[in-house]
Amino acid sequence: LALPSGGSPARCGPLLRQIFLALTLLLGSAGGLVVEIVAGRLIAPYVGMSLYTWTAIIAVVLAGLSAGHWIGGRMAAARVSDIGAMRRLSIALALASVSSFASLGLLRVLSGPLLGSGLGTVPVVILLSTALFLLPSLFVGIVAPIVTRLAVGLRPEDPGPVIGRMYAIGTLGSIAGTLAAGYLFIAWIGSTGTIVAVATVYAVLALLCALQAGRGFAGRTGLGIALLLGAVGAWTQATGAFVSPCERESDYFCIRIDDFSAVSGRPSALIVLDHLAHSINDRDDPTLLFNPYIHFVDEYARRRLAYGPGRPISAFFVGGGGYTLPRAWATEIPSARLVVAEIDPAVTEAARRHLWLDTDLPGLEIHHRDARVLLQSLPAVPAFDVVFGDAFHDISVPAHLVTREFHREIARRLVGRGFYIVNAVDDGRRPRFVAALARTLATDFAAVEVWAEAEALSAATAGTESRITYVVVAGHRDSGIDSLSAARGLPRFWLRLPVDGVLRVAGDDVPVLTDDFAPVDRLMATLLLAPEE
Repeated sequence: LALPSGGSPARCGPLLRQIFLALTLLLGSAGGLVVEIVAGRLIAPYVGMSLYTWTAIIAVVLAGLSAGHWIGGRMAAARVSDIGAMRRLSIALALASVSSFASLGLLRVLSGPLLGSGLGTVPVVILLSTALFLLPSLFVGIVAPIVTRLAVGLRPEDPGPVIGRMYAIGTLGSIAGTLAAGYLFIAWIGSTGTIVAVATVYAVLALLCALQAGRGFAGRTGLGIALLLGAVGAWTQATGAFVSPCERESDYFCIRIDDFSAVSGRPSALIVLDHLAHSINDRDDPTLLFNPYIHFVDEYARRRLAYGPGRPISAFFVGGGGYTLPRAWATEIPSARLVVAEIDPAVTEAARRHLWLDTDLPGLEIHHRDARVLLQSLPAVPAFDVVFGDAFHDISVPAHLVTREFHREIARRLVGRGFYIVNAVDDGRRPRFVAALARTLATDFAAVEVWAEAEALSAATAGTESRITYVVVAGHRDSGIDSLSAARGLPRFWLRLPVDGVLRVAGDDVPVLTDDFAPVDRLMATLLLAPEE
């Protein structure tokens, strides 16, 4: 494939050169989109995932590609020889390889200072995304204009079809990269392995381009790539970036199990999904509930339904996580009917292996499906006493699980005494999302209640804590309960907040959430943009 020193491509057949240029564009475009998809998985263990996270990543990648296209166009000017263009293409791919590889170490070095800077979640996401993924996108963006210019040079008499073909190939590469990252690479080799694979592909393409610019240049380029990647690899190893923060990286989450025994003084463990400590289970006592909102659900259901071994309960769980409450109820009430919709089978397996979940407990039904799809597939009877929404992950809220349409499906499947109960993290002083959730539930339920732990409310009122976990309850009748003290387990106390007061504080523009309009992230913007305290 080497070009002669004079710059004429006569040693390579036109068809072979066209294939090589097309393959370079295809793989370069695929690599750019693989990095974009993997970017979300890489930073999720540190900042979580939300619309704002994906918005920042997509904007940064597109900004890098746009700048790269502009630079690449200038580098492919008519005055530049084919050999000169091929050399520039080789250098751009080499820099794309090195900068992609370096993003692994940069994540470990920068995430701590940024998260501890006191900036809000969104500014941290934007800064982290820019630092990690702008340069890899910029350098790979240089590729398309140069290879297109070289391809047009093979058929200068009819450039239109060539340009159209190269655009199509670049788009196909982007599609292939998106599909491969989402459906194959992350689940097979993880985020870190995927970035290493992309860097390797870029490096190989850089060497092949360098060979076409002359053996001497190829030798120098190969040596430079090896030295740079070796240095970045040694630095990345020193940062610990090759050790994944995940014990299991599934199609949905970075899953980690941490020992909680030193905190609880008992054999216990917690499951972390992305950056959120989701559930804590006690090995010896499934009914010991460490998490305050799960503890509240248990105490509230016990008070309102008077459930127990002699009075079974039927419940539907929107999300399983560590299966803390299903495990407790299935152990305590063998005659209970407990249907759990956990979309990620890897989460269930982690709970089984590390959080002492017995999937064969009587009455426990586990379905690895989206909760809304599963609920809609179930008959309206037999109905449930409780539907518990536990699929929100801090600031990441699946919008289709908070809409009026979903709530209607829940209302149809509740017995007269039954209720829907859901936890939500929101601003402690102006909970606009919780207000919207309450207003939406009120359109289909006769009674809506908003609860919070007294200690958390005091911290929010004093300004020492900006976010707290609320619990919203909706039913066909009011519970008649205004406060609740824990009857067992850890001593806790919860207060019921007046819904009118929550709506008044939130403002008049709080909408009813529907499948057509559920601006969850905008409603939580105050929380997301506020500096961390």
